[in-house]
Amino acid sequence: MRFTPQFLDELRARLPVSEVVGRRVKLKKAGREWKGLSPFQQEKSPSFTVNDQKGFYHDFSSGKHGDIITFLMETEGVGFTEAVERLASMAGMPLPAATPDAARHEQRRKTLYDVMELAAKFFADTLASRNGAKARGYLADRAISPAVQLQFRIGYAPGERFALKEYLGSQGIPVEDMVEAGLLVAGDDIPVPYDKFRDRVMFPITDLRNRVIAFGGRALEKDVAAKYMNSPETPLFHKGDNLYNLAPARQATHNGATLVVVEGYVDVIAMVGAGFPASVAPLGTALTENQLALLWKMADEPVLCFDGDKAGQKAAYRAADLALPHLKPGKSLRFALLPEGQDPDDLARSGGRGAIEEVISAARGLADVIWSRELEGGSFATPERRAALEARIGELTNGIRDEVVRRYYRQDLAERLQRTFAPEGGRGGYGRGNFRGGGGGESGRRFQPRSNSFTPGAAGRIESRGRPQASPGSQTINRGPYQAASPQLALSPIMRGQRSAISRREALILQSLINHPWLLHDHLEEVAALEMAHPEANKLRAGIIAAFAHDHHQSPEPEEQAEKMRADLEARGFSDVLQRVERAITTQAVWGVRPGAARDDVLATWHQLVSLHRQWHSLLRELKDAELALGNEGGEANLAWLRDIKARLEEVDGTEALIEGFGDSSGRSQRVV
Repeated sequence: MRFTPQFLDELRARLPVSEVVGRRVKLKKAGREWKGLSPFQQEKSPSFTVNDQKGFYHDFSSGKHGDIITFLMETEGVGFTEAVERLASMAGMPLPAATPDAARHEQRRKTLYDVMELAAKFFADTLASRNGAKARGYLADRAISPAVQLQFRIGYAPGERFALKEYLGSQGIPVEDMVEAGLLVAGDDIPVPYDKFRDRVMFPITDLRNRVIAFGGRALEKDVAAKYMNSPETPLFHKGDNLYNLAPARQATHNGATLVVVEGYVDVIAMVGAGFPASVAPLGTALTENQLALLWKMADEPVLCFDGDKAGQKAAYRAADLALPHLKPGKSLRFALLPEGQDPDDLARSGGRGAIEEVISAARGLADVIWSRELEGGSFATPERRAALEARIGELTNGIRDEVVRRYYRQDLAERLQRTFAPEGGRGGYGRGNFRGGGGGESGRRFQPRSNSFTPGAAGRIESRGRPQASPGSQTINRGPYQAASPQLALSPIMRGQRSAISRREALILQSLINHPWLLHDHLEEVAALEMAHPEANKLRAGIIAAFAHDHHQSPEPEEQAEKMRADLEARGFSDVLQRVERAITTQAVWGVRPGAARDDVLATWHQLVSLHRQWHSLLRELKDAELALGNEGGEANLAWLRDIKARLEEVDGTEALIEGFGDSSGRSQRVV
């Protein structure tokens, strides 16, 4: 455990809640408490209270409650560890290191952060000096005002070979530190290390905590080989793991702004100036998997905005191919192409916010972009060419790792094939998302696909697809997170159970967290992302996470952690829900959930529960689709699909029963799963 109870207690003692909250909320003294307007939702009368003596805030309008750590997590969109790190910095407390080696590495990194901060100050001061006149002229030509220059800490690296080296040396920085920070060029064949950046406009690159970790430099001379140059890889900087303007963009997306990805530093600055604060850019490379993961942590569907030329179109296709295998339910990309010959900087200066909004609103979905690329410039007048197209699309969808997303992509693209190539008056042979191939006439004219190319400024909207529509006479029942497509499904034990009692599996998951709060140290994000069918299970899960962020889960003994967790939940009004959870657990044979179980048994049970829970929810969604398909179009294929899902649901039930055998470390014999 990196943060001990003593460390967190001292952190809370050093920082009154009113001081932390007061940085974001205007507070007024009201007796022993403070009052202000809710930071979580709009209100006219203050219902948000802060109590320094008790160490918590409470928002009566939204029901949110917590301490300084949860406040940062809720308002800044950061995780537990980062919230603690920020508060420790605010309080002037050194962070505990996990090991002596980690302590040494952390101290080394701190030294390099200091070096980079001094370099950023040197470049900014040089830009403001007489030597920076040429760079200021360049920035003025790009309509980057002095205020924006200060906002992004833009600077200038003079043309001399040793200017930065001499300045840092005068500040007591060793040459070895300058080299390790990537500021000097050094090597066995270079007798005297010299400045890496010379005669360039400098753009500091910062991390999620707004610390300078690298630079991007734009050459002012036209005949320089590299117009843009980035810092090399260093202990602080890995260009594939970061984005330009990352920290401000994360805060802006947390506040509701659209996340937009553009190609360069000046593009980001222009977008922010035009009113798009959540704008970022890769750092001199094509988008990487790690950068994609960063984007999806900030927004479900970031908009990738590329220049409207062939290179921009190719960049969009590369990003689509990169994202396709990693798609998950709700996580995708949208693509916007600018008018040809213009970049975001040009568009912002010529048309302002309105012109950019028009481009962003015309952004197309990932499936549209993939489909457009496969059809682009192709002729599909023969069955063989159409078969080749179908095979290519099949290969692309097979690469999607998430089974639910993969199934919907197959269905969506199969319907596009059917609509594009089916003979007039017929459905063609394209089946339900399985790319069986199909017939159709031999007329080359009839089989020419409609134009759907990915062109700049074109919305290219295609109506919502990927889900069969219920027939006019069918009854749709909307209750809970799943919609029952037919009365039979609505009355089934599956749907009936989610509306009345908390399911046994959800109860076991919640009981695991209550009896073993230490699970949340490594599985907090996993817990937050779990689908819970029952509303009370959702509320209890939120209560458990809020309690975890408080101090009682830090007790050294697991039994004590569980007792304090339960006491906190009861104090928050969850007594009735806790009883319903206990009633839902119909057997006491699941040893890994019970208090006192060995750590290995708890983990084995937890992983099995979560895996089965995800399978179950995925199959529930598929069951609904199968019933809809069978209602719309009876037939052996759809009936077989329905039977297959029901069989898989029974398999999940059978596998779940084996969890009761876990318990070898707790003194029980373990069954083989």
